[in-house]
This record gives sequence, C-alpha cells and structure tokens, in this order.
Amino acid sequence: MLDLTKVAREMQGLSQHLSAEATASRQRLLVAQKLLEEAYTRQAELAEQIEEGSDRFIFYPPIPVEPLDTCLEIPVPPKAHTVIATDGSQIAPSHHEIAYCYLINIGRVMLHYGQGRHPLLDSLPEVFYRPEDLYVSRQWGIRTEEWMGYRRTVSEALVLSELATGWAKSQVVSSELEKKEQDNHQSEIANPKLDVPTLAMVDGSLLYWFLDELPAEAIAHIIPPIMEAWEQMRKVGIPLLGYLSASRSSESLSFLRLQACTYSTPNCMAHCNHSQEKTPCQVFDPLRDIIFWASRLQPGQRGPLWRSTNKIINLYGDDHKIYFCYVHVGSEIARIEMPAWVAENSALLDLSLGLMLAQIQKGDGYPIVLSEAHNHAVVKGGDRARFFALLEQQMIKAGLKNVGTSYKETRKRSSIA
Repeated sequence: MLDLTKVAREMQGLSQHLSAEATASRQRLLVAQKLLEEAYTRQAELAEQIEEGSDRFIFYPPIPVEPLDTCLEIPVPPKAHTVIATDGSQIAPSHHEIAYCYLINIGRVMLHYGQGRHPLLDSLPEVFYRPEDLYVSRQWGIRTEEWMGYRRTVSEALVLSELATGWAKSQVVSSELEKKEQDNHQSEIANPKLDVPTLAMVDGSLLYWFLDELPAEAIAHIIPPIMEAWEQMRKVGIPLLGYLSASRSSESLSFLRLQACTYSTPNCMAHCNHSQEKTPCQVFDPLRDIIFWASRLQPGQRGPLWRSTNKIINLYGDDHKIYFCYVHVGSEIARIEMPAWVAENSALLDLSLGLMLAQIQKGDGYPIVLSEAHNHAVVKGGDRARFFALLEQQMIKAGLKNVGTSYKETRKRSSIA
C-alpha cells in the first residue's frame, strides 16, 4: 500500500526542479532553432556528409529529403474511406502458474466511413505451449518473455497484412474482374485499384532498432516475415503508417549536430573522446523532436520528410526503408513513420496523412482505429484468471493430476491484510 504522506515528503523541491528544467529547455530550443536556420543553407552539403561517412558517426543522423523549412498543410481526405489497424497484448509465461505457456492476443479493427458497411472489431488469440515455441530463443540467450514480445510484433504485422489484402481483393473494380475472366482466368490481378481509399495503421515505430543487438539467426525469424507482410500491402496499394504519440526521439535534431560540430569535417570516431559525457555537438541535448517541431508547425501541418539511417533498416530492403515526419495533429506533435514506397509517392503520402488526421479528429486527439485495436487486444486481470481457469479445466479433462499454482502464487492471492 502506498503511503501518500511519505510520498509528499519525497516530492518536496520537485516544482522548483521542473521550473528550472523548463527555463533550460527554452534556451536549448533557441539554440536548435538558430542551428536549423544555419543548416538550411548547407542542407545538401550536410546530407552528403551523411551519405559518404555514416561510419564516422556515433549516432544515426537522418537525411532530409525536403527543405528544412517545410511546413505543408495536410489535405482533407475523401468522405468514403476505410482504416485498418491491429494491436497486440499477451499473457506472459510463469513457472508459478498451472502450466508454462503464453498467449498472444491480436486486436483487429476495420472501420468504414461513407459506405454503409459494418465495422470489424474483434481479436485473435493464439496459445504457445510447444517446446519449440517456448524454448527456441534460449539458443540465442533470449528469455522466453522477451521472445514473446518479438513474436507479438510479427503477429501484429501478419494479421494487419491479412486484413489489408483480404479487403483489397474484395474491392477490386469490376472492370478488372472482367479483364481477369477474359485473360484466361489468371490467378491474380496486377496492381489492383481500390474502390475505396484505405489506410493501415500500427501503434508505435516501424523502426525495430531494439532488434539490432540480437544474433542474426534470431533476427531472421522476425524481420523477414514482417517485410513480407509489408510487401503484400504494397502490392495491393494499401499504405502503412506507424503512429508515435509523445515520442521521445531526437532523431531529426541529430541532423543539427552536424551543423553544431566544431570540426570542418565531422568525424566522431577521430575527434571526440567516447568517454565524454557530452560531446561538443550536443549543445541542445536533451531537447526532443516534438518540442522543437511544436515551435514551427501549426495544427494540420507537417514538417519535412526524413529518411532514417538507423542500421537496422539495412535488413528492410530498398522499398521498405523508413521515412518519417512530424505532424501537428492539434492535440500534440505526432511522429509518423512510413515505408519508402509510401513516402516516395506524394499522392499516396498526402492521402495517408489526411486519413490519419481524420482518425485523430474522430478519436478526440488520438486515432480511434488504434485505440479500438488496443481495447480489443488488451488482456485484463479478469481475462488472465479466466484463461488459466479454462486451462485448468482442459488439463483435468485430459486426466492430469496435481494441477495447481505454486505456493508462492497461492499466498500472493490470499493476503491477510
């Protein structure tokens, strides 16, 4: 039980600390704004330095593909459209439960607007209990709990792709259906056009940088199926966006570190002492991207597009390299990520951002399709109890004896307080 009286004593001085931090943040913002103005005239030169010498940096500065002062209005989307999303949740394995297994639950949502169609709102559970599911990651030194999270990421992408491709097939225009019949009943239609503009969304980043430290054999079980899922969406022409709320990234600001560098040719490996807490170019740290772009964007506007140089995208393939931009959605500055095939198609990008912004307006500050996907995926405490109760029934029905939780788990559930 939390003792609020003791908590209040611990909080003494917090307001003064936050006030001092706010003042320092304003100073860092002014420094970053000045560097942006200076970098604007050197944008091509700085981008070339990144292209030619990424191995010289101890960070991953992105490459701007539009002028640094870009502030574009996001167009209004068509009234008739469809938005698709998935999100995942899980029940983690525990040796204290009646059986060592885990569950992944994927929430599926498809919302139709201006079409008179019923929405799809459900979830798909999957239970993992076989040794090859539970212990395969041990060979790479990865805990089962951690591997479960990676499996969930893959499942979210696969289910999203299945929804998108299934919807696209149902939306192939009649003229193409007739053409298919006339062309000797071909099995597939090349580059089908959709009757209804459609967007696929995920909550969170498309940059799986956290996989970078994993062994190559482990990554081979995660990245390829995700890329295949994205490729299927590309083929049917349904754009993909990753939505990051309250992002803590400073990736776009790291480009300004090149402008702040005190050396004529930036080379972290040669010039900077890696034992230093702060290098000379970190004059505005720890300023975040969303704070910076809030000072430059108006509601309904987006900033410039950036191409990420994080080394994990070397595993993605050219069509799926990640671009991002910041959008003032009214309630916050959101970081929006997309694969190259979306970013490099201006019409598709405008359509995607317009549909995304409409979702935020309908969701009162957050994309409603993502919040619904989360709500259908989340596994609550009561769900967990019912899951293990159902598992216990199945084990008893199968003739297993001595079914029950550990003494530790039993005592935790029956406190004397």
